[in-house]
Amino acid sequence: MFTQIITFLIFFAIIGCILYGRKLIKNEKVDAVFGNPERAKGGTHWIIVGSSFILLVWLYYSWDIAKAFYPKSANELCQVGKVNDSLLSLKYLFPIEERQFKSTFVIKSENKNINKLAKEIKNSPDIRNQDKDKLLDFIEKTKKTIPLLTNEKLIENNTIVKIKELTNKITWLTEDFQKIGYPPIKSIEEENKRIEAIKKQGGWGASGTAVENTVEIPTIPETKKGLKFDAAAKELKIISDEFFKLRNHNPEYKKAIKNLKDDIKKYRSGLDDTHEIASALAKDVLKIARRIEYASIFPPKTLNEMQKSIIEFDNVQKKEQGNLRLVDIFLFPAGTIVSSGPNCSEQGSGRWLPKPSDTFDKFVLLLKPSVGFKNIPLIWYEMMDVSKIIGFIIPDWIADIVPGQYPVHSSDGTVKPNFKSKVLKVATGEFKLFKIPIPMGHIWDSFLRVFLGLVIGIILGVPLGLFMGLNRFAKGFFDPLIELYRPVPPLAWAPLIISVLGIDNVGKVFLLFMVSFSIMIISARAGASGTQLSKIHASHSLGASRWQILRYVIFPNSLPEILTGVRVAIGMCWGTLVAAEFLAGTTGIGFVENVAKKYFQYEVIWITIFVMGMLGLLFDVTLRKIIDKTIPWRGKG
Repeated sequence: MFTQIITFLIFFAIIGCILYGRKLIKNEKVDAVFGNPERAKGGTHWIIVGSSFILLVWLYYSWDIAKAFYPKSANELCQVGKVNDSLLSLKYLFPIEERQFKSTFVIKSENKNINKLAKEIKNSPDIRNQDKDKLLDFIEKTKKTIPLLTNEKLIENNTIVKIKELTNKITWLTEDFQKIGYPPIKSIEEENKRIEAIKKQGGWGASGTAVENTVEIPTIPETKKGLKFDAAAKELKIISDEFFKLRNHNPEYKKAIKNLKDDIKKYRSGLDDTHEIASALAKDVLKIARRIEYASIFPPKTLNEMQKSIIEFDNVQKKEQGNLRLVDIFLFPAGTIVSSGPNCSEQGSGRWLPKPSDTFDKFVLLLKPSVGFKNIPLIWYEMMDVSKIIGFIIPDWIADIVPGQYPVHSSDGTVKPNFKSKVLKVATGEFKLFKIPIPMGHIWDSFLRVFLGLVIGIILGVPLGLFMGLNRFAKGFFDPLIELYRPVPPLAWAPLIISVLGIDNVGKVFLLFMVSFSIMIISARAGASGTQLSKIHASHSLGASRWQILRYVIFPNSLPEILTGVRVAIGMCWGTLVAAEFLAGTTGIGFVENVAKKYFQYEVIWITIFVMGMLGLLFDVTLRKIIDKTIPWRGKG
């Protein structure tokens, strides 16, 4: 129901915003010419159109729309898939979906192999002439076994009767399949068992979502149409199994193949180790003879009636699908539901593109502290005593510089605290105050790592970049060092940094610092060196000091470059962080995606992609707001 409402809202949003946008275009001022940056502002309605279109494509190609509007369609298509699976083995023998009879293909293929092997025997210089004659005789006998299978006069009567019996079964099934009362009503006890089994199998969805007892595709038929196709599939399976047990082995063929096998066996047993090539070639002849023996080869017109009955049933079952065929065509793009034995699965975009509804259920499940991912929620909070925060901020050496000695235990085995020990308790956070909620979880860990690496890179990179942009010595001294490590991909540094600094937060934050540090230096240096000389001369003429010139001229001029560098650094930091958490980590978005990849948990993978995108967007939107507030003159000079 929720997905249906969302789908309708998306359609209304797209249509409404497009109409609103068209109305705005008509009311635009004449002087708003092409190329004017002002025309690109205020396009919230187009953002809604773009976002809605992406969500609509996701709903459509993940088959979530099909699931919302036709929840039983997957179960019915599963039963259709069972029929097609049973039919496929029979169709395989006829020129229905293939170009020719399977018998024709086998004969053609094996004749080609026989001629190729005969040529190899004739041209082999390592075989004696008497062995060549013997091997060629075996090949000729093998070739002669084929007409014994394709001759209509030699086929046994019981084989013809069996083929006719199977043909009649398919014809009767076709007639029954079109009846309203097919399949016959089962006993009340059997029907109750089926209903209980349906309740246990759950609904259509991804396994492991917040919905219990959920499977990918429910296989037990849940509708009348599904029951009809399920019953037909079972009958077809029996017919197919009976047909493939049938062999056109008449007495003459049995005698010929037995004599051939005995002759080859006797010939090979009489060869010594010096005639391995001849023995191997005789074995190859035997392999061809066995392939012909095991193939379902019949005379050319023997299976014509069976072919007609299969085609007739196939047409009838397609007709009986009714509107389900339209649902399959229009609401299951790039694939369908397929059957393999008793199981059914999604085949196509719905398999690797999780449904938004399933993804949302999984996301809610991962948010729960009791479940999470590897017992850690994606984002939650924990109550932490303020003393721990104070202990983290205050360095322990504060207590060491306090005059006096730390307390020593007395003769009665007690330790009395003094002022120095009390200061140490404060510095280490070993005291109780009140508790406050602190964020925790995989998302928070990744967010904090990116934020710390970025902030440290800005704090150290911007001053150094400005210094390099203003000072000849600084540029000459630091430029080779920066340019030496900047072009190296972050992933190349990751194994070294993680092995030296460990797999905890220190190594990851330092790696992110290296990424943002070089970007911020380049951005600040470009901004400082790009300051117009006329502005600096004007500042000097007005009596400004060096600090004032830096504060009111150079730094404001550098801000656009610096903030652009921050935006670039954010993207680089997120990409690097995920790679670092892939390599080594027990928490974080990259760690979650890495584990989910190993177990093919597509919903979790898409959740991590969405979370990373949203966090990156949050950073970027925040920075855009900062840019609008701090440098409103940007692009207007």
